[in-house]
Amino acid sequence: MHLTGKQMGLISKIMQAFAESHHEGQIREIVGDLVMQLLQAQYYASFVWHDDSASFGEAIQINMDPSNISQYETYYQFNDPITPLMKRYEVAVRSTDVLKQEELVKTEFYNDFLKKDGLCWGANLYAWQEGRNLGDMRIWRDSRRDNFSEDDLRMLDMIQPAFTSALSRARSGAAPRPANASLIIRLSPREQETAQLVAQGLSDKEIARHLNIATTTVRTHLENAFRKTGASNRAGLAHKILS
Repeated sequence: MHLTGKQMGLISKIMQAFAESHHEGQIREIVGDLVMQLLQAQYYASFVWHDDSASFGEAIQINMDPSNISQYETYYQFNDPITPLMKRYEVAVRSTDVLKQEELVKTEFYNDFLKKDGLCWGANLYAWQEGRNLGDMRIWRDSRRDNFSEDDLRMLDMIQPAFTSALSRARSGAAPRPANASLIIRLSPREQETAQLVAQGLSDKEIARHLNIATTTVRTHLENAFRKTGASNRAGLAHKILS
């Protein structure tokens, strides 16, 4: 996966927002616009799962009709053929990964809820911590655009640990850690890409294949990233970038 300078800039802004002191709802709302820009999407919603009522609530929405969101909370979430399946994932997932699009468009959920706001292609990201669902991001594109790609999902996976940490801190009332976006900015674009892939657990050879560069070049980028961030090893670099 090759990240552009614009994408890396947006990821840095998202990480900065996660590192700041906000309430749970503010976190989910502030990053919404940035995530839409990152994925070139037009719609965003975010909910919190409540085990006691087995339902989603505390809705945040961008570019969606509030009355439609209200209907989701009272009716459509209980007649939703995709979200219960997507919620099982601890990585980013597309609606088409759990139900074929030709089947989804036949449902009441699609025709009476999604279609009202123009939603067609969906990707969800869930913040899981010790078996608890702390919140989610639901990003949508309309039918004039293509479905989300594997690279889109991987960008969401990059920010998922910080998303989870931010919601957990807000829920516990803990003070935020110092922002790590400044660490990312110190790195060159290639060093940023390499560091992000290290944070995903990829080996040097896997990173080399993803970036179409030599393994020795990957090691050079890593050595530079270690020096600029003060990390002594791969785990330390991943912690500094995504904690």
